[in-house]
Amino acid sequence: MILRMTTGGGGIPEQQRRRSRLADLDDLSGPPAERAPLVTSVEAEQEQLRTARREFAVLLGEFRRTAVLVPLDEAGDLWSAEQNGVRWICAFSGQEALARFALARGESGREWTYQTVLGARLLDVMVPLLPGPAGVALDAGSVDGGMLFPPVAGIVPDAVAVDLGGMQ
Repeated sequence: MILRMTTGGGGIPEQQRRRSRLADLDDLSGPPAERAPLVTSVEAEQEQLRTARREFAVLLGEFRRTAVLVPLDEAGDLWSAEQNGVRWICAFSGQEALARFALARGESGREWTYQTVLGARLLDVMVPLLPGPAGVALDAGSVDGGMLFPPVAGIVPDAVAVDLGGMQ
């Protein structure tokens, strides 16, 4: 029930109650108005999931077609880091992103040697060469958090996708 305070005669507050919905039936004239179909929360969540998957597929396609910078470690291998049992090849969208990463690590004073590699080559060729599950971290340490391409089907080859029983 909705209550509204109004000012009656003489400035004395009085409460007005909302009419019953049954009273609204008396006001109807003509056929009922068309209503939009009800969308359940499950349907809305499924649509959000489909939208998120489409957006990620676009980002993945763009990453696969883009040359990224991958720093090299002291041994000349692609620089990577392990977290929670997954080896992440660290890749950067440009020199500015790599410089921000170096600064965040407190290593901006040293020279960073890097190699330019196509995103598809990282996912399809380099990830399977690493022991255990591996993926690619793009622009790690960036302000917006970067992007992870985990070792799952549709991103890396099926033989190394952990959700298909690949390298574990």
